[in-house]
Amino acid sequence: MDTISRENNSMLPVGSIIVGIVALLLGGFALVQASKANKLLADHQTKIDKIDAIEQQAQNAQSASEKGARDLKSLNDQTQNAFNTVSSVIANLQGSVTKLEEAQKKPVASAKKGSREPAVAGPDEYIVKSGDSSYKIARTKGVSVADLKSVNPGVNWARLAVGQKIKLPAKK
Repeated sequence: MDTISRENNSMLPVGSIIVGIVALLLGGFALVQASKANKLLADHQTKIDKIDAIEQQAQNAQSASEKGARDLKSLNDQTQNAFNTVSSVIANLQGSVTKLEEAQKKPVASAKKGSREPAVAGPDEYIVKSGDSSYKIARTKGVSVADLKSVNPGVNWARLAVGQKIKLPAKK
């Protein structure tokens, strides 16, 4: 076997040199490509970092917007509650004012001049007739003179006019 391997060994070193050179060339090419890829990755990493920063700003803006929306809703609810409270207070005041206005109305002095229709008494009212006085009206209606005068503060009892409406106090 020694003889056969010596005869064929002359091509083996040349082939291994060629394979080594090709491997060196491929390794150099691979090194150049890897260098280009690293440079490209470094460029892309810068862009990725910028995109990450923009994404973080967008998330912060979204959080601030959501907080603002919650604050606005809370403020809207508080304002609506305040309006509801104020409207109920105004309604109560309006009712009180209406009651005060009705209490301050003076009884009608007499039937309208030139009117041919007789005055008509409403509930708890009396229409003055000829010859009436506070004492006579109080006795006829079963109330005290003091109570009759207290519910009719604007009436001149010394000068009652025929047809004048007088309020009657509640009976005790």
